[in-house]
Amino acid sequence: MSTADKKFQKELNSGTAALVLLSVLDNATEPMYGYQIAKHIESDRKQVPMMKQGAFYPVLRSLEDSGLLDSRVEPSVSGPPRRYYGITYAGRQTLARWREIWDQTKGFVDTMLQGVPDDKEH
Repeated sequence: MSTADKKFQKELNSGTAALVLLSVLDNATEPMYGYQIAKHIESDRKQVPMMKQGAFYPVLRSLEDSGLLDSRVEPSVSGPPRRYYGITYAGRQTLARWREIWDQTKGFVDTMLQGVPDDKEH
């Protein structure tokens, strides 16, 4: 992957990380901790590393500060205590709105990538 590709991927990820994390936690059957979330996302995307694990934690904290996630710390038998995150009611409402925005954005970008006929020709 070229430097330009990496930069583009990083910029794209920074804008979508919150949407992805809310979606993962919305689909989870129980609260998840950061490493567990990262492994879940990595298992779904083996060809291209879409997001780095270290980038998740600031986004998780920001989502919690915004009231979209809640968390609790539990002891772990295999290491330090783990912080488990769950999506709140406000998080689910926000996710629904962000999905609509994502669909509109995706549709716009797909249309632009396919090419729009030049208005001068019509």
